[in-house]
Amino acid sequence: MAVYAYKGFDASGKEVKGIVDADHAKSARSKLRKQGVFPTDVTEHQEGAARGSGLGVQIDFSKYFQRVSTTDLATMTSQLSTLVGAGIPMVEALGALQDQTENAKLSVVLADVREKVNEGSTLADALKGHPTVFSDLYINMVGAGEASGSLDTVLARLTEYTEASVELKGKVTSAMIYPLLMTLIGGGIVLALFVFVIPRIRRVFDSFGASLPFVTEALLTLSDFTLKWWWTALFIVPAGVYAFRRWLKTDAGRERFDRLKLQVPIFGKINRLVAVSRFCRTLSTLLNSGVPILTALGITQTVVENSILARAVEDAARNIREGQSIAEPLKASGEFPPIVTHMIAIGEKTGELESMLQKVADAYDSWVSNMVDSLTSLLTPVLTVVMGGVVAFIAVAILLPMLNLSSIAR
Repeated sequence: MAVYAYKGFDASGKEVKGIVDADHAKSARSKLRKQGVFPTDVTEHQEGAARGSGLGVQIDFSKYFQRVSTTDLATMTSQLSTLVGAGIPMVEALGALQDQTENAKLSVVLADVREKVNEGSTLADALKGHPTVFSDLYINMVGAGEASGSLDTVLARLTEYTEASVELKGKVTSAMIYPLLMTLIGGGIVLALFVFVIPRIRRVFDSFGASLPFVTEALLTLSDFTLKWWWTALFIVPAGVYAFRRWLKTDAGRERFDRLKLQVPIFGKINRLVAVSRFCRTLSTLLNSGVPILTALGITQTVVENSILARAVEDAARNIREGQSIAEPLKASGEFPPIVTHMIAIGEKTGELESMLQKVADAYDSWVSNMVDSLTSLLTPVLTVVMGGVVAFIAVAILLPMLNLSSIAR
């Protein structure tokens, strides 16, 4: 089924435009008339398509560059929660979101979802057709909300969950921008010195024909190596990235890398805190929305994005199938901090597992934010010292022969 963009007038004579799904243009016009729209222009919607005139080639570049961000999804979910809570029918609510969104890909997705809902499908089933936009967590929560009749409440929880994820990710990203930018600028300056400045200085030193200090010889050797072999990076770096990605696709490689991410100094603790926070918040949100616990645990295995922690969650699910608790296998794995397993155990005994998980997630988000801030404040002077050391090395290597210039000339 194709997607058609249309322009026309409604029954009151107001100009309208939008997107509609249909098998062909004639079917699209017929469908619009049934909806009370009198179309003046109906064209097949080609997002970002580039058409070749000679060979008739059509390439859609949008699928490579366009995406629906987490922020777009959070905004859409919040608006849908408001519309559903106000009693607006789902088809009309989806239509309003489709007209309002500025993301072209999301607009097409909403058009397809609206069409399926209009044909009698549930919202959760309609969302399953777009797994790259809506995660299993999102679909299962919507399905639970529809089954319990509290879709607006579930959508509000989804909004809170998505916004919290965006906020945590934004804090980590923004905190690391300055150190990364400083590293890139410093590396670029040093590379420029090696390529443009040092070779000219070498010609001056070579004209004297005298022996140079070891530090100067080392600097000139590094400069020569950079000039002669820079092109090897064009092959070595892509080959290394390709080999690394292939290694990650193996079970052994993935497990070793995930283990390394949890054990590396400083960053390993941050990775663990982020994964545990994501596990607790996701599981709490799913259970609060009425998703069965086994289904919820299956979803959280993918959310933690670490095979070591996912195995511990899988063991917890196995324990529940056998009528046991969640906390014991998590504690036995040794991968979850004691405070987490302790609070989960208390939550299971008191029947307040969801609120306990929420408290753990909030606390861990706060710890992650504080740790990232501390790491940033530590990285800045460390990078300054490192860059200062590199500049000092270059300066000493250049100045030493110049201080003895008269003796070298003789």
